[in-house]
Amino acid sequence: MIRPIYLKLSEPNTPVPPCASRFWGNPDLPQGFDYPTYTDCNGAIRPYVFICQINLQEVAPYDTENRLPHKGLLAFFAKIECYLSYDDDVTYIGSCISAEDDVQVLYFPDTHSYTFKEAILEDKDGESLALAGLSIGFTHTIKEEYLDEHALFAPPVHREWETWDPPYEDWQILLQVDSFEGTDFNLNFMDCGVLAFLIAPDDLKAKCFSHVRAIVLSS
Repeated sequence: MIRPIYLKLSEPNTPVPPCASRFWGNPDLPQGFDYPTYTDCNGAIRPYVFICQINLQEVAPYDTENRLPHKGLLAFFAKIECYLSYDDDVTYIGSCISAEDDVQVLYFPDTHSYTFKEAILEDKDGESLALAGLSIGFTHTIKEEYLDEHALFAPPVHREWETWDPPYEDWQILLQVDSFEGTDFNLNFMDCGVLAFLIAPDDLKAKCFSHVRAIVLSS
């Protein structure tokens, strides 16, 4: 059985350093790399919601099975506006495995060879649209003080059926994001469910993150 790596989220005392693991806030992208967007059903260009970035060197000590690269940055984006209680008209990820363009997972193998810059989204008044960033730590066990089930390689315990629908039967959960709330957000996947990013075993072995899909699981 794949051993999950749980994410511990906390409010930072100081700003999260560039390219460090971060939940919410703004993503760190290579200079000149555009913030990922998609075209909605009305033809409007919209930004994906930035969920988190994982510094792979930070998580490497917990990845004892060498499932991930051990350097670089993984950044997770998805169409989850409606689960944050805004933009209900946007097509959302539901209880069926999503289309490929419903999520974006960006992998940057090297954070030292080129300049990364915080990609800031602003409204028409120049105010940041990002939620307050949270620090990410890692652990192999969930303890009483952090019961949220944010995890890399989470077991599919929230799935009510034996396998994913074909042709995804053997796909694994790359990242699971739990419903939770903070000072400036309430993230609720249906009935306090979870968002699962799914990856094919061959893609994971090849360190290819361009075909990831997602599903919301909720009982």
